Amino acid sequence: MTASIAHNRRLGIIGSIVGLLALMAAILPQWVIPVVAPPPPVDQVVVDTGSRVKDRLVARLKGVEYQAPHREPSLGSRLHGNFSLAAITLGLLAIAFAVFSVIFREEKLLAGVSATLGVCAIAVEVSMFLIGILFVLAILYIVSNMLDWF
Repeated sequence: MTASIAHNRRLGIIGSIVGLLALMAAILPQWVIPVVAPPPPVDQVVVDTGSRVKDRLVARLKGVEYQAPHREPSLGSRLHGNFSLAAITLGLLAIAFAVFSVIFREEKLLAGVSATLGVCAIAVEVSMFLIGILFVLAILYIVSNMLDWF
């Protein structure tokens, strides 16, 4: 009897574990990555950006097409990209396990938990992207207000 009960919950349990891993991959990097690979200091970023703008202006004045130097992505950006990809992939996998759990008439509670964790992991990733867009729009609005464009 216990074997049939465990069999009736297998996909739901696996999906719930995968969904939990997806949610962890979506949320934990926001706190872990800055500790493991801290971002460069602001003054260094400003100096690098200023030198790139200067090089671009010099190339334009000379009439030459500007060739940006190849920059290797930092450890933090690579980790963030990998965790984002893992969170979305695991979230979709948890949703798939939930669907298969319902198809094979397993317990609906575990299927619901699996689907909810997968959707939440994907929602966290999408919300981080939308927050970034909102920051960019806010900065553009402030700059356009200063210049009286709108």
